[in-house]
Amino acid sequence: MNYKFFILSFFVSITGFSQNWVTDIVEAKSLATENNKTIVLVFQGSDWCGPCIKLDKEIWHTDEFKTYAKDHFVMLKADFPKRKKNALSKEQQDHNNKLAESYNKNGYFPLVVVLDENGKILGSTGYKKMKPSDYIKILESFKS
Repeated sequence: MNYKFFILSFFVSITGFSQNWVTDIVEAKSLATENNKTIVLVFQGSDWCGPCIKLDKEIWHTDEFKTYAKDHFVMLKADFPKRKKNALSKEQQDHNNKLAESYNKNGYFPLVVVLDENGKILGSTGYKKMKPSDYIKILESFKS
């Protein structure tokens, strides 16, 4: 019995700290409007872009960022993997391509674009070697 409780507790704790990413701009705008949050759109190459992988590890996956983001941001991911095993569906790739046409015309990776609930650009940044708290300050500075 204790074993089952341990397993259940383990999975609940993992999901409690997981980053809630959306992959559709319409859903992101809706969530941002409903919850009075800012959208953080992340253009990344998850399987080939070194700075993207560092940003993911050093910022997005930290407990500090996840805790803050849960209450302040809608996290929208636009991934552009290169390896076949990581390929996106045609629909998702088309969606990400349209996002890039609107928000990442120069094809920078990683590119982090902060948007209001209507999709208006408030600011943008990229990978920076810093603590999550300092990165949060940068993202928040675009709101004013």
